Parts: sequence; structure tokens; C-alpha cells
Amino acid sequence: MENLKLLGLWEGVAIVLMASSLLLVIVLMLDLVAFGLAVAAEQRRASAKIGKDANSNYCVYDSDIATGMGVGSLLFLLASQLLIMFASRCMCCGRALRPGSSRAWAIVLFITCWVTFLIAGICLLAGSVRNAYHTKYRTYLSDNPPSCETLRKGIFGAGAAFIVFTGIVSELYYVSYSKANDGLLSKGGDAGIRMGTYN
Repeated sequence: MENLKLLGLWEGVAIVLMASSLLLVIVLMLDLVAFGLAVAAEQRRASAKIGKDANSNYCVYDSDIATGMGVGSLLFLLASQLLIMFASRCMCCGRALRPGSSRAWAIVLFITCWVTFLIAGICLLAGSVRNAYHTKYRTYLSDNPPSCETLRKGIFGAGAAFIVFTGIVSELYYVSYSKANDGLLSKGGDAGIRMGTYN
């Protein structure tokens, strides 16, 4: 009977480890796609040149594909982050974690994960919005040519760098969370406050 319980425990541990490994692989793939889209968006930023017609100057922009790539990158990064947070119950739901260094690292990495995610998201969103902005006005030939606004180089690149940081930190967070979450709290000592009878 004892062997069957031990065998059942090991099967449960193996299922959890496979599920954790599968989750980490899926998150890695989502982060790689997000990174690839951010790098591609950096390479395909909109550029502009000045066009002329009979009596005015105007801006002519090339393809606007980088905006879609930036938004796609943000969506893949968001899916990755939500998957990790759903799997770990965002650290605020579920049972308490075991005290120790794994719990401390899980808390630190949880906060760092959200900070890097927000920075990456802001870079990607701001880059996508700014890349989509096109100067619409015209100037007459006697005036100065219009300033054709384009996205500065490096915005999507910064987003791509923070996608890498977010991916690494989120996977380390999940591993630390799993280490702090596996096993049960010790049943020997009672850490709660005992309530006595009211007289």
C-alpha cells in the first residue's frame, strides 16, 4: 500500500514537471515570436521623403508595416505574461508559498517581471503609435519643406531588449514560484493564533 502511494506521488510530480516544462517552452516560443516581430519592426520603420506637385510640397511615406509588427509583438508578449501569471495564479491567489529563499526570489522576480513587461509594452506601444503618425500638411514652394515626422531609431529595439529581459525574468520567476509552491507546509507546528472560548 505504501508503495502505491509513493508511486502515485511520483506520477503526480512527473505530470507537474512535464506541465511546467511545456509551459516554459510555450512561454519561450511566445517571447521569441514577440522578439522577432520587434526586431523586424525596428528594421521596417516608416521612412519619408518630400514629394512635389505643381505648387506645394508634401510628405510621402513608404510602407507602414512596422506598426502592425509592433502591435503583434506587444500581443505575443502580453499572451506570454498572462500565461505565466495564470499558471502561477499571479502569486496572490491560492495557498501560501513555503517560506525560504525560493519564495523571496519569487517575490523579487515577480516585481521585476512586471516592471520589465511594462517598459517593453510602453516601448512597443509608443513606437507603434509614433510610427503610424504621418505628417498630413502641405507647404507652398516658397515656404520651407514640411518636416516629415518619422519614428526615431531604437524605440522598437529597446522594446525587443526588454522582451528578452521579461522572458528571462518571467521564466526564472515561474521556476522559483514552483520551487516555493511544491511540497506542503509543515503540519507539525501551528503558526496560527488560537482562539479561546469567550466567557
